[in-house]
Amino acid sequence: MMLDYRARYIPVKEDSTEGSHSKHVPTFDDVDTEESDIDALFNTSPDTDQRKQTHVHPMDVQMAVFHCSDSFLRQNMITKLSQCQYALPLLVPDPLTMDIECPLWTLRQIRKSWKLTDNSNVVKDNSNVVKDNSNVVTIKSMPICKAETPMVSFFRLGSVSLSKSQLMNTLINDRHSTFFHRNCPGSTKSRYLMDGVAEIAWYCPAGKPNDAFTDCIAFCNLHGDALSSEKQRDILIEKASVNVVLLPTLEKGHKSMTIISALLKSPKPLICLIVDNESVAVEMKPGKYKMGLKDRNQSDVCEELKGIIRKLLSRPYLAFQLETMASVSGIRVDEDDKVCQTGKSAASQILNLLQEMDVSKIKDIFLPCQGQLWHEWCRKNKELYCLKGQIEKEKCKKEEQLMEIRQKQCGTSSSELMQLFSENLQSLPSNEKMYFLKWIGILLDDLSTDDLSVILHKYDEKWSEVLALKKKHDKSDQLKIKQTELEEMSTKLQSATFGFEHIFREMGQIYEAHASLMREPKTGEMNWSKYPELAAELMISGHPMELMDGDAGHVPLTWITSLLDEVIKKLGDQRVFVLSVLGIQSSGKSTMLNAMFGLQFAVSAGRCTKGAFMQLVKVSKEMQKDFKFDYVLVVDTEGLRALELAGSTTLHHDNELATFVIGLGNMTLINIFGENPADMQDILQIAVQAFMRMKMVKLSPSCVFVHQNVTDIAAAEKNMDGKRRLQENLDKMAKLAAKEEVCDAECFSDVIAFDVQKDVKYFAQLWEGSPPMAPPNPGYSESIQELKHIILSKASKSKGMALSEFKSSIRDLWNALLNEHFVFSFKNTHEIAVYRKLEAQYGKWTWDLRSAMLTIENQLHNKIQNGKLHKIEHSYLVKEMRNSHEEVEKAVKTYFDDDEDKEMLVQWRGRFESKIKEFHDEQVKGVKRKLEEVIQQKNACKKLDDKKTEFENKLLQKSKELAHKLKDKAKDEKELEKQFNSVWNVWVTELTKGTPAIKDIDIQEDVFSILEVLGNEWSLINDRKSCGRYKNISKIGDYLDYVTLTKHQKIKNKIITTTNAVKEFVFGSTKQETEHHDSSAFPYKEQQLIRSLIDSVEKQSIDIIKSKPVATRGYSTGYLHEVANNVKEKVNDFQSKSKTYTLKNEFTVDLLLYVCDIAGNRLVESHNKFKRNNDVLTYLESKKMQYYSIFGSLCKGNSSAAVLGELVCSKLKVSTVRAVYHKTAIDLAGEMKCSFPPFSGNKVNLEKHLLQSLAEQEDFDSYINYIRQPRKQVESFIKEAVKKYIFTEHNDKALGILKKNAEDTGKQVSRALYTATEEVKTQGGDTDMWLEEFSSSLGDELTFDTKCCQNFSDINNFDFLKEEIEKGLASIIEEMGSLSLRNMEEFRVRPDKILIDQLCKCCWVQCPFCKAICTNTLEGHGPDDHSVPFHRPDGINGWHFKDTVELSIDFCTTSVASDGSFYPRHDSEETIPFKMYRTGGPEYANWRITPDESKLTYWKWFICRFQKELEDYHRKHFQGRGGIPGEWKLHTKEEAIKSLENM
Repeated sequence: MMLDYRARYIPVKEDSTEGSHSKHVPTFDDVDTEESDIDALFNTSPDTDQRKQTHVHPMDVQMAVFHCSDSFLRQNMITKLSQCQYALPLLVPDPLTMDIECPLWTLRQIRKSWKLTDNSNVVKDNSNVVKDNSNVVTIKSMPICKAETPMVSFFRLGSVSLSKSQLMNTLINDRHSTFFHRNCPGSTKSRYLMDGVAEIAWYCPAGKPNDAFTDCIAFCNLHGDALSSEKQRDILIEKASVNVVLLPTLEKGHKSMTIISALLKSPKPLICLIVDNESVAVEMKPGKYKMGLKDRNQSDVCEELKGIIRKLLSRPYLAFQLETMASVSGIRVDEDDKVCQTGKSAASQILNLLQEMDVSKIKDIFLPCQGQLWHEWCRKNKELYCLKGQIEKEKCKKEEQLMEIRQKQCGTSSSELMQLFSENLQSLPSNEKMYFLKWIGILLDDLSTDDLSVILHKYDEKWSEVLALKKKHDKSDQLKIKQTELEEMSTKLQSATFGFEHIFREMGQIYEAHASLMREPKTGEMNWSKYPELAAELMISGHPMELMDGDAGHVPLTWITSLLDEVIKKLGDQRVFVLSVLGIQSSGKSTMLNAMFGLQFAVSAGRCTKGAFMQLVKVSKEMQKDFKFDYVLVVDTEGLRALELAGSTTLHHDNELATFVIGLGNMTLINIFGENPADMQDILQIAVQAFMRMKMVKLSPSCVFVHQNVTDIAAAEKNMDGKRRLQENLDKMAKLAAKEEVCDAECFSDVIAFDVQKDVKYFAQLWEGSPPMAPPNPGYSESIQELKHIILSKASKSKGMALSEFKSSIRDLWNALLNEHFVFSFKNTHEIAVYRKLEAQYGKWTWDLRSAMLTIENQLHNKIQNGKLHKIEHSYLVKEMRNSHEEVEKAVKTYFDDDEDKEMLVQWRGRFESKIKEFHDEQVKGVKRKLEEVIQQKNACKKLDDKKTEFENKLLQKSKELAHKLKDKAKDEKELEKQFNSVWNVWVTELTKGTPAIKDIDIQEDVFSILEVLGNEWSLINDRKSCGRYKNISKIGDYLDYVTLTKHQKIKNKIITTTNAVKEFVFGSTKQETEHHDSSAFPYKEQQLIRSLIDSVEKQSIDIIKSKPVATRGYSTGYLHEVANNVKEKVNDFQSKSKTYTLKNEFTVDLLLYVCDIAGNRLVESHNKFKRNNDVLTYLESKKMQYYSIFGSLCKGNSSAAVLGELVCSKLKVSTVRAVYHKTAIDLAGEMKCSFPPFSGNKVNLEKHLLQSLAEQEDFDSYINYIRQPRKQVESFIKEAVKKYIFTEHNDKALGILKKNAEDTGKQVSRALYTATEEVKTQGGDTDMWLEEFSSSLGDELTFDTKCCQNFSDINNFDFLKEEIEKGLASIIEEMGSLSLRNMEEFRVRPDKILIDQLCKCCWVQCPFCKAICTNTLEGHGPDDHSVPFHRPDGINGWHFKDTVELSIDFCTTSVASDGSFYPRHDSEETIPFKMYRTGGPEYANWRITPDESKLTYWKWFICRFQKELEDYHRKHFQGRGGIPGEWKLHTKEEAIKSLENM
């Protein structure tokens, strides 16, 4: 099967205990005398006579395999034997029944080519004729079953000493044993399965003077004694043109005499070869020869015999055709089997449609979808990537044209041929289906053979003429005429080629046409939806499938995707190792693959593989343990610089094909044929450039160079020199490719991992001698095996790719190739999916760290409040986080080590590991900073805290005294309250004497004063404040009202035509300022600069306020003054750089008011916090109700234990509620992060849900906020989503979490109460000890201040105290059971704040064109480019055309595929082509915008829905070049939201 003809001679032996194949040579005992030596020499004892046969006859092995094989394996086996130039079985007796079978089916695939030499100079019809001196050489190529040739049959009568088969070999090919004979290696005396077998072989002349015969001749050899095989003998005698009989001298009356007598009487020529006769050849009578063979030189016999046969065949003879064997009576023909006949009948039905038709017209009539319509569709589709003019309108127009073509395809897609073909595929059982497909292939080959050979000859002649003119450097019209004729020939050649691939191509086009129109099959129509399933079944069974249509130069993505989807459905998402093969035409690629893997790629000359084909090869179960994949998927390609494309192909076509197949493959075989430096240069340049592109898009296939047809491959020195030259060529090509692709590479190994010693394989030439009679070179087969070993060795280190990944790679590579700049256009879908999955994991890892740190922060916060912690050590926080950090690190390691995509993940491993460490360190630093601020505040309040203890002790004492006085009135509640209120103010005044109160602040008054100090008029400030427009200064669409245009400015206007739509950011009006400005006079980029100024001063102002110690020291007007001064400076600085306009005072005042509003709110909030913590009066007022309660208790005569219990409970109530809310906030945030869809994924997922929310609300202001200030809108979305989750959608779950935390906290307090009481009782402690133990037992989960509970030294019944507290605690727990989630907003830890911190720590860089936000989850994700899965029409952001009010509707992804240009900066003089947008400056260079179809219906709907609002907002219009295509207006909100699923 490996095309190694030596396989026939491998000995097959019985099992032996000895593991050696060598024969055992017996030895004798030592002999000493000469006489003994002589005796031993001639000894014939049984000990030394090795009569026993030690192995099976090789032909018995061959026939045993033949008998045990099914018809398809037989066919494959016989085809391989034919390729090895071996004789083939023609008549085979059944070993059991002795019935004779003619295996006609097994011979059906065999084709023979030869050159017929005719001295008569007569040209036959439909033949390919070449004049060679006086001879006419006719090239013939046809299925051998169809060939009508003379047949010379050989048989022997009786036993003869000479080998008939050996004699026949000298006639056919004296260097090769076509027929196995007794002197061949491995032959044995006895054989069991060959006697009675008639074998046939063909002599095929090469059209040379030394040909043995001038025409193709069949030689038939009946093995064994013909006397014993009467039926076979009679058939051969009947069918033969010449009969040759080997026989000994016969006596009269011998049973052979009857046969000889009949042959002599027959009109057929006869040659009798008498083995024991010495006579030369004698013609006994016309056509009857005898020749002696005894003691004659075999060479002389051979030449004499050839001469006789030539002479006999020069006369009229009976021609033999294999197909006629089907009509011979008395024998069984394998083709008569019912399943074969069913398949043939079904195939013939289809072929009958094509009879008597011009082959070049068949495809136009029966396969209309793949012809002109498909080619037109491909051309239009490619035009989508080089749009001009109004590109979105142009795009819509072309998309409509594409749909029209699809409609036409649907209208012509029900040809009778395709109906019959698809019906048979669906209805035939599997075995009949296999015969049907084989017959289709055989019959189609027959159909186009004659036409192809004629066209190929004419093409060859024309090509030679063109080459001759080119060599003469002929520049006349004659060369152009000849080239045009050559093009026409090429087109005709393509039309005349008709095979399986064209039928499957038609299926693909029918499917694509119907699928694109989403038409359901009607009753009675072909069920096109079944086509991918039918094709998938064939692909799984080993049929090659077309991946790229070579005629159209296009990949039918929809068809290929559906086909592979069906394969995945049937096999599962199996892993495949993709092996791509690249090489020039007729360099033996397909032959090599067929020999290596037993594939079925077409190999005949003139039928070279067109485009790219893929074929699955199953990895056997035995081998699977050594590999990480289940199949090898081989991709064979159309030859580069293919003959068929020579007239029209360009380097671009070759580069496209090479880039495609190299990108698909895990490994690429680069096939180089011969030693022609020019051929080698071409293939190397194409391959190296493709590998360079793979490096730039982070794909890393391996490669092996196969150098075929190399002479003297055994010479090591020559090999070394060849490898050195190859390495030099590769390095040279790498430098050239690096310049073209703008990449840094000095040598080929910079491009791809390559070892010239290991990755280059030299092949001997395929044929051992000159075709057509040459057998394959055994060295070629050895080279195949060695190459296979190299491939599998490399493959064993790869896990290949899943079929779904292969499917994505096809789409990604093809979409990128459709664009002019492959590297910038390539988008690896699988890599993106893997990265997004990694981002989601990163979110989980960082959440684990954050939630752990939040818990630690809470505990330490409580510890500080309890006065147990006065300093935060960094090492302490690291230690506390160690376990969580180590667990996350372990999870990260496991993910990168064990994930199925670990080879791809490795590129990000270092970055994500360092990001996790950075995140951990930031969390530690952030918590340390926050806790230090808490300590600072605690220290700042120390004086007040000390006073608090004193105040509370005094208040308790005064309450006791008052209660003692009023104990008689304990039952009169109103009187007690009246008395308490009357003395409370006295107490407060007495206690706060000499302590000044902290006043509230009036920010608005301060703002007015500061703005006046800065030189702004009070009336202007008041007017701007009153109108309130300043509040939206950061959101307005057009700042023209805020500027005064410079008068008489000189602007160089550029003329922009509609065919080259340049978007302009340079201010382009020379008109003087009028009352109503034309908004086109103030360009987009200037507007953007003003927005940037506003955003910048806002951020700076917030940072200034954050840095001020307002919460610890209180408010100072200097803080606000600093903010205002900074704004003024930035505005002045900005103004100094602008030469085309000046900012009005209104702008400055509005900006100051806007910033001071933001800063003022923060200052008021911080100051109020300072007041709560530091104002004595405020503090005492907060204690009034608590002490009224104690006072009432004392009045009722309650004991000190009861009063202390009440006091403890009042403190616990505040503390436990705070703890419950804090814990609930963390738990709710964790629950939402894990299970709430908007928050449980990566940045893209969050964006998708945000856009869905905006669409559902249809609020334009929210959209503008999202476009202008995306982070603010995301924060707002998170807040709203949290509210919705807690209060509506998952209220029960949230309340459940709250209740559980309340119960847990209650249990903790109960445990602390029990522990403290038992400890005090055991040690006989006092109240102070009980309080300390109680506080300690609460741990760090709750705050509890013991200082204010120290005037109860008289308590000694701690069980009673415990009971009193338990009563109060029961009440607290009951109250906590009805806590409201709404109160959570009042506390320090809130779920929305936690989630904002977690989810908003990502990249917020916006696309320089459409302002879409980078969706990378990492904040600093360099060196990776910024990217977004879907861009928007840039008019949403205000882009417009120069000197117009025409808003743009172009998507970035369309723009970068167009021929348009843009001005990158507001002061640019030169435009930049969109295709080279990265050269526009830093803000463009780091963005990856792929020119593809990734655009959301969502944004089309948005523009149509909010057209008026957008136009009003930007003061421009969607008109002219920015007119909205009608197709956009058809989209509904539901479709818009559904399209978000594609993100």
